[in-house]
Amino acid sequence: MMLTYIYLIAITAEAMSGALMAGRRNMDIFGVAVIAFVTALGGGTVRDLLLGNFPIAWTQHPHYVYITICAGLFTILIAKHMDHLRRLFLVLDAVGLIAFTIIGCNVAMQLGYHPTVIIMAGMITGICGGVIRDLLCNRTPVVFCKEIYAGISLLVAVLYLGLETLGIDHNINLIVAFCVGVSLRLCAIYWKWSLPTFNYTSEEWD
Repeated sequence: MMLTYIYLIAITAEAMSGALMAGRRNMDIFGVAVIAFVTALGGGTVRDLLLGNFPIAWTQHPHYVYITICAGLFTILIAKHMDHLRRLFLVLDAVGLIAFTIIGCNVAMQLGYHPTVIIMAGMITGICGGVIRDLLCNRTPVVFCKEIYAGISLLVAVLYLGLETLGIDHNINLIVAFCVGVSLRLCAIYWKWSLPTFNYTSEEWD
């Protein structure tokens, strides 16, 4: 039940981030709604398609669609105040990443997949919505070039699966993985942690 509430917060936050990106690209209201939807639910959709988990989760819960689209459109109304809400928004985005990662792991575990696939399912659920958002908005996905994002999703997936394998109580596992993940993500933002980048130009290699 707790994970369900966290999930609802997560899809709302991700939908709002998608709407803001659409606004930066001067999209119309329909574009804002579409980007909000794919940002919030795209990761889970890709996961279900890859795992053969049908029907796709959101098709069985239409209210998820309403929540994401309404969150996107609501963002239009409060966009001028978003600078004042930036810290809250960053926290909610971190919550979204970790919640999606844990949920993705849970889905793959219930389907009986290999641990490697479980970890990948968690990461796909956590980051793919943002990747789709950025591609549709014609920009390099943020997860590949800025603060540690996908790396934290990977660490959370490994931690969550490891604790489950050790037989730790599910609720304790959930709380530990969630708190560690959110803390790491916020630390990465605050201290600007990042991975080394690869800068290739043909002149340097000729």
